[in-house]
Amino acid sequence: MSDIVPPPAPRAPSSDEVLRVDDLKVHFAVTAGLLRRQIAVVKAVDGVSFAIRRGETLGLVGESGSGKSTTGLAVLRMLPPAAGRIVFEGEDITHHDKARMRPLRRRMQMVYQDPYGSLDPRMKVRDIIGEPLEVHGLARDRGVLRERVAVLIAMVGLLPGMADRYPHEFSGGQRQRIGIARALALEPSLIVCDEPVSALDVSIQAQVVNLFMELQERLRLTYLFIAHDLAVVRHISSRIAVMYLGRIVEIAGRDDLYRGPLHPYTQALMAAVPVADPEVEARRPRVIVAGEMPSALDPPPGCPFHTRCPKVMDVCKSRAPPLSPIGDDRAVACHLY
Repeated sequence: MSDIVPPPAPRAPSSDEVLRVDDLKVHFAVTAGLLRRQIAVVKAVDGVSFAIRRGETLGLVGESGSGKSTTGLAVLRMLPPAAGRIVFEGEDITHHDKARMRPLRRRMQMVYQDPYGSLDPRMKVRDIIGEPLEVHGLARDRGVLRERVAVLIAMVGLLPGMADRYPHEFSGGQRQRIGIARALALEPSLIVCDEPVSALDVSIQAQVVNLFMELQERLRLTYLFIAHDLAVVRHISSRIAVMYLGRIVEIAGRDDLYRGPLHPYTQALMAAVPVADPEVEARRPRVIVAGEMPSALDPPPGCPFHTRCPKVMDVCKSRAPPLSPIGDDRAVACHLY
């Protein structure tokens, strides 16, 4: 994806919010001993806030272990939040139990990272795609079900005859298309895409990303697109949020973020993206980030990035900067601003 020139920024979405997350925290207890006594807490997500407007794509990027996937699972209430608030289409779902979440599952779906592990190898494609419709009682008539599955198969670029095959008969890119068709079956308004192209060959990634964009344009979908590949995120996103050690350190429109990253961590990420032109690459400033990301089991005090930041100040070591607005539709968590 690194050689793809991003298209013009998507048109401005409507102002209504599909999802709002306020100060979300997801913690995991670490236990030991026969009595499973809690000895520590892993702060996987530690105070994340963002909103996604209808029809847009919010890209969520960061290193492995930064809390991106955990955030996505918590948004769908597949993991319980320790604190904070999740509002989906105007409804606070933070404390909904399984019974109250069930009808909402129709409107919020997920496309998983692994197209091999996310499909039942014992089921035919027709049954995989049609299962959500049967579970939610939307296609009790077999003829209606078969017709709907055929439409979904065509929508993701597969051939009608593929409906009676098993997952092992498909390539990785085709399997991911099956997963996308399954997610679309219930006509959701929000889809969480958790690293949906990272397991695919580079030659296939662009095709699947373009499919996501075509479906969004056609069906007015809203995406939370989780990835670590900045080229992929740049290609598909309207806005981008950068996560580090369980927190969002910067959030901005796609073009603003790539044109002028503000947070030192964002600057380091952007500097690590290779440029195809060797002359441009030679002139680019180098941003050196030493060491590795600290453990969420024992995060450092103050700013979580201060142990690796080339611009660290004394205040960074003792006080965590809030995510503060910088101009229109942009925010950064750094004491430099």
